[in-house]
Amino acid sequence: MNMKKMKSFRLPVSTALMLGWLAASPLVHAQPQADTLRVRLNADIRSTDPGFNRDFNTDAVVTHVVEGLVAYREDSSVGPLLAQSVATSDDGRTYTFKLRQGVKFQNGAPLTADDVVFAWKRYMTPANNWRCLQEFDGRGLSKVVKVEAPDPSTVVYTLEKPSALFLATLARVDCGGTGIYHRSSLDADGKWREPVGTGPYKFSEWKRGQYIELVRNDAYKSIEGARDGNTGAKKAVISKVRFMIVPDSSAAKAALMSGAIDLNFNVNDEDIAEYKKQKNLTLETTSTMGVQGVLFQTQDPLLKDVRIRQAIALSIDMPELVSTVTASMAKPSRSVIPTASPYYKAAEAAVPARNIEQAKKLLAQAGYRGQPIKLLATKQYESVYNIALITQAMAQEAGINMEVEVLDWATLLDRYNKGNYQAMAFTYSARLDPSLSYEMVTGPKDKQPRKVLDDAQAQSLLDKSMQVADKAERQAIFDQLEARMRDVVPAVFMYAATNTSAAAANVKDYKGWPLGTPRAWGVSFRSAP
Repeated sequence: MNMKKMKSFRLPVSTALMLGWLAASPLVHAQPQADTLRVRLNADIRSTDPGFNRDFNTDAVVTHVVEGLVAYREDSSVGPLLAQSVATSDDGRTYTFKLRQGVKFQNGAPLTADDVVFAWKRYMTPANNWRCLQEFDGRGLSKVVKVEAPDPSTVVYTLEKPSALFLATLARVDCGGTGIYHRSSLDADGKWREPVGTGPYKFSEWKRGQYIELVRNDAYKSIEGARDGNTGAKKAVISKVRFMIVPDSSAAKAALMSGAIDLNFNVNDEDIAEYKKQKNLTLETTSTMGVQGVLFQTQDPLLKDVRIRQAIALSIDMPELVSTVTASMAKPSRSVIPTASPYYKAAEAAVPARNIEQAKKLLAQAGYRGQPIKLLATKQYESVYNIALITQAMAQEAGINMEVEVLDWATLLDRYNKGNYQAMAFTYSARLDPSLSYEMVTGPKDKQPRKVLDDAQAQSLLDKSMQVADKAERQAIFDQLEARMRDVVPAVFMYAATNTSAAAANVKDYKGWPLGTPRAWGVSFRSAP
């Protein structure tokens, strides 16, 4: 298959044309301001409520405003944030957090242990539908049986049984970092109003479909030391951050080149060569721990036959697909464990060769007669759209009739959460421990419809991986999980993304990291010569 032809699926948009569009667009047209960092988002956020009705962009914005007891460091370990220290009991069931002294909410109220308990109770109320409720109520990673505040600076969590990933789950960005917010974040009826957190920036304005503006929290109390993931040295230097909604990548490119935005923190791989030609831009590429691929609904009347799923996997020329989609920036990988993980070893790195003949044999054995398979995608993330198009074309060579249906990102995410699809091209945000990588895809569909691998053997292995600390023992478990995933084929993962940011030349000290989320703290503007 000549993959050069695949590029014809994408209609070219000239930079000159997009510059003309920008001149007339109220969404991105803005004059440079010395006190405002303008950051591109490819879609609007879904809410400002941490861990509720969220996606990657929502997490990225809320992280600047609301903080949790712990957070991820640069090296994917977990460190204190609002907590000064964490002590674990000998039996591994009790975690005692001592809060940092002098921390205040953005309304001036002091942070206390009661605030932590207040936020926790709201998280754990089933009707509120917190993203990570099942990870703490006994259905998932652990069961928290009690949370107490014995004094204003101490919070004690008691678990039903030990969990090696309790802190890592508290820190998860998709859980809102289990962020602590002031009661004034809610109205008199208990409904969410806006976040009043402890972060380096505070919420200012949300003009839906256009921008979200944050202003510096001058009373912010930063941890000493160097910037480290979502933990140390989170001082806000620039007084305002405006997250600009620019869905189209060509429009974002033109906006950055024209000075209408200051930072595009996630450049399309295929555009990197053009960005590199611009002398007024600074580019940085970082390996991330987010993964992309195609998901299958294993309860679908057609795709419940594993032979059809295996045939689709065999029809894909992984190196060619990944090279085309990422402009050779990423390497092909069938594993849900990202390539940057220390647990990414030989079993995870193996990439099966394309085998059209074997795919056809499996389809014949399954009695497949060309029935259409709907493959959902979105143009909000061009890599997701391109994965769908190329998968469709490659599968067709094996006689598989795939129809790509394009949805907006919000609708695609809702369909994912409900398990309402046959097949779906999808992107997962970073998980910094292999157990969490497998947890995001493994589980009972009747309780968690978004899970793709509903398999007792895999669940048993996952549970075991969360109870052991020995690296060699964990590696053996992950290798077994890898083999199980490839046998059952609930998804075909294709690569762990790299993230390239492009910033205006006057932007100083912006730096990407494996989690992939943008961080405005520590960033400043260079003075004009």
